[in-house]
Amino acid sequence: MNNIDRIGSITVVGGGSAGWMAAAALATYLGKHARIRLIESEQIGIVGVGEASVPHLRLFNGQWLGIDETEFVRRTQGTVKLGIQFNDWGRIGDSYLHGFGILGRSLGPLPFHQFWLKLRQAGRAAPIGEYSAQTLMAPRGKFAPGDRNAAPNSPLADIAYAYHFDATLYARFLRELAERRGVERIEGKITGVQQRPDNGYVASVTLESGQVVDGELFIDCSGFRGLLIEETLGTGYVDWSHWLPCDRAVAVPSERAGPDTPYTRATARGAGWQWRIPLQHRTGNGYVYASRHLSDDEAAATLLANLDGKALAEPRQLRFTAGMRRKAWNGNVVALGLASGFLEPLESTSIYLVQSGITRLLSLFPRRDLDPLLAERYNRETAFEYERIRDFLILHYHATERDDTPFWKHCRTMEVPDTLRETMDMFRADGRYLRNGEDFFALPSWVQVMLGQGIQPRGYHPLVDEMPEEKLVDHVESVRAMLAHAVDAMPTHREWIERYWKAPAP
Repeated sequence: MNNIDRIGSITVVGGGSAGWMAAAALATYLGKHARIRLIESEQIGIVGVGEASVPHLRLFNGQWLGIDETEFVRRTQGTVKLGIQFNDWGRIGDSYLHGFGILGRSLGPLPFHQFWLKLRQAGRAAPIGEYSAQTLMAPRGKFAPGDRNAAPNSPLADIAYAYHFDATLYARFLRELAERRGVERIEGKITGVQQRPDNGYVASVTLESGQVVDGELFIDCSGFRGLLIEETLGTGYVDWSHWLPCDRAVAVPSERAGPDTPYTRATARGAGWQWRIPLQHRTGNGYVYASRHLSDDEAAATLLANLDGKALAEPRQLRFTAGMRRKAWNGNVVALGLASGFLEPLESTSIYLVQSGITRLLSLFPRRDLDPLLAERYNRETAFEYERIRDFLILHYHATERDDTPFWKHCRTMEVPDTLRETMDMFRADGRYLRNGEDFFALPSWVQVMLGQGIQPRGYHPLVDEMPEEKLVDHVESVRAMLAHAVDAMPTHREWIERYWKAPAP
């Protein structure tokens, strides 16, 4: 690419995890030829609802940015996350784990759960959680990374895991990395935005100090307000609150209490759900709820009454509308993080969606002429990803037998997107799940949540009957026994942290 064709100036508006993730990645891959600046203000607080992640962050940190895992975990007071425990979602008293990684071991063209379904219906198989390394490890507080000597298709070959971490410390860590790689940080509040007269693209922003910062490409990480993508360009927003009625959250940190569970806990409440995220130095807690069914004061009181340890601060309120921008890339502005949309942190996808947006932008990175075909492709892929994650979240609310409050009655009886209805109907018939293109959540996730929420298939795939039942029993039981033996030998999560990843005292 000739220098005249290259974008030579990129301005990131907003810091936090989204802004510094973008700046660090852009500096790593474009810093030799582009000037990268990030504008943030110490006066503007950071929205920190996401302190839990999915396994993809390991790829972003390690392979993309070259971050040492041990340093990352120590610097962010991190712990291991093997999945999410859901309590009281299908019915009060129910509990299941949505674990990361693979489920059992496939045999021929069929996934493992199809063989398990036949044997389970015949009373010859254990609960599905006994056939996943993560769902065995998590409740016992065990952890060890994958066994490189295991067979390639073994559930122990590569144990998928993610992290719980302090998002503010992560942003600070990334800032140091980005600045070392050439990113220029500018302190200040933006008071004005100037647009190009010919096409309406953003030309520059003006700070409270009077400084003007221009750019050829702008990354909007300004949070819910969407300073550039919405307030300036009027992109529009797709509102999904009729399917995801929770519109507020209250969050509070608490003292560490009890064991360091290597999983996030999501407990259903009368008008939403409460999260618990254990870090090395504290526990993150929050209540996501629907304001039409619960007042802010009632939500805060419920949250404070259900903490494991003493609250360390006053509860902090957050308002949102579930949905996404009609375009995440509009003109010369690409929105990331809360500026691009919001899907509640039920499955910890907030940080992932930032990562995915950055990855997509680098894949489709434009020349100076900003070919609109690239933006169209970016927006189409972004919308697909948001919509499929949206469906997965709706599944948790809709697939329930709860009718003890108006909130749960609404969720249980509401109409859902056709895409989700088809997925549920197919699984209910004979346990089939067909992945839709690049759907973020793969088969094991959908299977675990649908079973956990009480969707029991009436049958199973017809090809299962072509295999002798005793061979199925041997195969399924060998998986269970192998996993049980391996997990028995693992150290505890606390032992692993103390030995390898212990953070310095805050």
